[in-house]
Amino acid sequence: GSPLRIMRLTSAGQAAWHELREGPVASRRTGLLARQLTDAGLVHPLPPGLPALPDATVVIPVRDRAVMLERCLAALEGSYPVVVVDDGSANPAAVAQVAARHGARLIRREVNGGPAAARNTALRCVTSDVIAFIDSDCAASPGWIQRLAAHLADPLVAAVAPRIAGSAAGTWAGQYTSIASSLDLGDRAARVLPRTQVSYVPTAALVARRAALLAAARDGEVFDEGMRIGEDVDLVWRLHEAGWRIRYDPAVQIAHHEPGTWPALLARRYRYGTSAAPLALRHPGAVTHLVLYPWPAATVAAALARRPAAAAAAFTGSVLATFQSLHRADVPAQGTVRAMLGSVSQTWLGAGRYATQFAAPLLVTAIAAPGGRSAGQRWGRRAAAASLLLGPPLAAWAASPLTLDPARFALARIADDVSYGLGVWRGCLSERTISPVRPVIGRHRLRIDAAARQALAAPDARPDKDDNPR
Repeated sequence: GSPLRIMRLTSAGQAAWHELREGPVASRRTGLLARQLTDAGLVHPLPPGLPALPDATVVIPVRDRAVMLERCLAALEGSYPVVVVDDGSANPAAVAQVAARHGARLIRREVNGGPAAARNTALRCVTSDVIAFIDSDCAASPGWIQRLAAHLADPLVAAVAPRIAGSAAGTWAGQYTSIASSLDLGDRAARVLPRTQVSYVPTAALVARRAALLAAARDGEVFDEGMRIGEDVDLVWRLHEAGWRIRYDPAVQIAHHEPGTWPALLARRYRYGTSAAPLALRHPGAVTHLVLYPWPAATVAAALARRPAAAAAAFTGSVLATFQSLHRADVPAQGTVRAMLGSVSQTWLGAGRYATQFAAPLLVTAIAAPGGRSAGQRWGRRAAAASLLLGPPLAAWAASPLTLDPARFALARIADDVSYGLGVWRGCLSERTISPVRPVIGRHRLRIDAAARQALAAPDARPDKDDNPR
């Protein structure tokens, strides 16, 4: 799961697990266990087959980009009604012609209000049970709405997002953003939660339950029209805070047009960064760029300071503390050393990316003019700073499709991170907060959920739909 979890099952829980392995949820006990497992991210729900075509409407906000809108509408195959909201285009006639050619309903906004305002305008006119949002620079895959809407068989699921796969020109910038798009959230299914592996999903493509959207509205607005960037993340987090589940299903992919030039790419990343501060004010504690756990952080700090004895002591302390915690919880301790090594590695990579995003000039200065009384001190400090700057992009390159050489990928990733960080700092100045750039001290806790244990041990009862994901 994310964060990592250990779950022990009672005898009743084990019986429920064996029932789930053989078939779908058929009792209150299996429903409770399925809910716990899927909420924790230990397993992921499988929809019970494709449903009949859902009662759905497609909503597309657009401002100019008639050529991309043509591509987007052509990929939709005409299976569902489509509402195109022209958000103050400079050439409305071109947008109207494309919409008419594909039989889409067109709503014209004379004044540009941003994606939030455009989507809200469409929602006031749509009455279907399911809303499928897609941006005009996306091209949908066949059957995407039906496949994602299958997750709505769970009555607590409010929205489901596909994987957004970048597509761009064959330039250096285009190659980089095609394999490292900030909208591509990876190939692992997940429950969407703040401060987890998949902490948000964009509305570049999203299938949502209309009733949930209306229930999460604030001051009559489903999308916050005060946000030009990040309004989709705000909505997803409001849905989560209201008790709904949001799923990420990478088995469904949507092609998204990415910038093919460096100015366009870096400008987009800068704009994305400006949303961090407004989101942090609306959702305290949800926006974090670095979480430090004490033992791994101490190990990394000692290693960067070239204190091998202190680093070894801190690492040993982390292993012993984890052993002790696992022993108290009566959990097998196999694999603890490997897990702690992974934690130290992730702390180093996370600290390096954080430093690149928010303190790149200090890293460059430490490399160029490290200071120190001796040549050995200077080269040691230079190596430590270089490891923070180059370690994260090279690790990301090794894990990506190798379509770019490591040097160009690393330079691109550093420019990407610096641009995003500048946007975050700009938002912090505008909102007068440093919350998005403040590191968070995390803690791992082992606890036994007594209430859940009692629920699993209780006799079977009639299944309750709110406890029954599948």
